[in-house]
Amino acid sequence: MLYFDNAATTAPYEQVVRTVGELMTRHYANAAALHRSGAEAMKLVERARANVAGLFGAKAEEVVFTSGGTEGNNYAMKGTVLASRKPTKHIVTTAVEHPSVFYCAKQLEEQGVAVTFLPVDRQGFVRAADVADALRDDTVLVSVMHVNNETGAIQPIEEIGRLLKDRPQVRFHVDGVQAIGKVPVQWKEWGIDLYTASSHKFHGPKGAGFVLAREGLKLSPLLAGGGQEDGRRSGTHNVPGIVGTAQALRLTMETIEERRTRMYGLRRKLIERLKSIPELVLNVLEDESRFAPHIVNVSYPGMRPEVLVHMLEKHGILISTQSACSSKSLKPSRVLTAMGMDEHRASGSIRISFGDEQTERDIDTLAERLRLAVAKLKPLERSLT
Repeated sequence: MLYFDNAATTAPYEQVVRTVGELMTRHYANAAALHRSGAEAMKLVERARANVAGLFGAKAEEVVFTSGGTEGNNYAMKGTVLASRKPTKHIVTTAVEHPSVFYCAKQLEEQGVAVTFLPVDRQGFVRAADVADALRDDTVLVSVMHVNNETGAIQPIEEIGRLLKDRPQVRFHVDGVQAIGKVPVQWKEWGIDLYTASSHKFHGPKGAGFVLAREGLKLSPLLAGGGQEDGRRSGTHNVPGIVGTAQALRLTMETIEERRTRMYGLRRKLIERLKSIPELVLNVLEDESRFAPHIVNVSYPGMRPEVLVHMLEKHGILISTQSACSSKSLKPSRVLTAMGMDEHRASGSIRISFGDEQTERDIDTLAERLRLAVAKLKPLERSLT
């Protein structure tokens, strides 16, 4: 089976699997316990924190461990809004965010927070100038994703951060879940206050992640409890997940340039092959400076994408529709619709995403089986739409 769904999750590194297994066996003590085993577990947590911080030029206390991207995004956004003492509050985000940001903003809106959902252009990019125009005196937060999870579009984070430097009362949150290990991240240099990461997107364990939170920020915790993570995130430390996260992150960052080069090569090859299938329409540009290397989005306009997904699965290929969190939705892609695509095209999109294990031969196999699947489905278009 060829796995092309790495934007949903990646296979964990073998070293990480071994580390997590050993920790579950040998260091199962609660890291908050006062006895020696608890202290040893806490040492592992703090060593992992220092290692994560070191890879981003951060201080150890600027790393908050979470259960993953959804919690991290909710913590960054709701924690900022709840901590603000402004009588009215306004946040700015975009129409193409991951559900954990988009629906978090919707929740806040229902609770009385004013929200501006910025549009994107036909290639899926938000304009930094639109962010600037949307700012108000009561704006407390701007949240823009780094790499789009459906198209791979890289948003102008550095430019947005630059314009927000003159508005220190506005916190800048970036959902970096699809970016880490795929594109450079210079969070402090770009003026980012909060940066979210999820471990299983870079070959680490599921149920683990972190938020880089600039020193001195006021954030209200989402979870009340024992006051772990210096009172910022209550709940028993997931010691194996935290240590596995730090290990996976180190392995990923050590090889980022080599991996980026290789994946861009696969992306170029796949795009060329897809262009030779006339029924398919690319939803991404070939411009490698504006797109991450691991995601290609393409539509078979009018065809229900799950039909194509299941047919490819029968022939040994695993791909996805939309984001993994929205893959069971029968609605057209919210992201592609926001990019101005009609329902016919937006409802027929599939996402192909690479990881470390794919080869050029795998791309040839994928393209050929996709060609055969489209050829089989074409006579049935009317009955399957």
